Amino acid sequence: MGQIRHGSATTTHAVRAAIQRSQTSLAALSKEFGINPKTVAKWRKRQTVEDQKTGPKEPRSTVLSETDEAMIVAFRRHTWRVRKTLWFWACLCDSITPAVSIR
Repeated sequence: MGQIRHGSATTTHAVRAAIQRSQTSLAALSKEFGINPKTVAKWRKRQTVEDQKTGPKEPRSTVLSETDEAMIVAFRRHTWRVRKTLWFWACLCDSITPAVSIR
């Protein structure tokens, strides 16, 4: 069974290990494996053949302060009233408009 790589990976663990063991020049290795010389240099500097983590080092808190929560609730209540009023007037206009005929 083959190694699972992410979508933009250009090398496998085996290629990365070969790059790290090799004493050949960057240009020769990049030509041999068909990859960019910068990729060869990157894998040569690293101590492991594993991909680095790309997410945040520490997760951010998702808990709101009481003040923030109160502001959000007030905003939602205000916008709900506006939307409800607009919906009411739209329904009212739709129900009146067909009954009115202009000649």
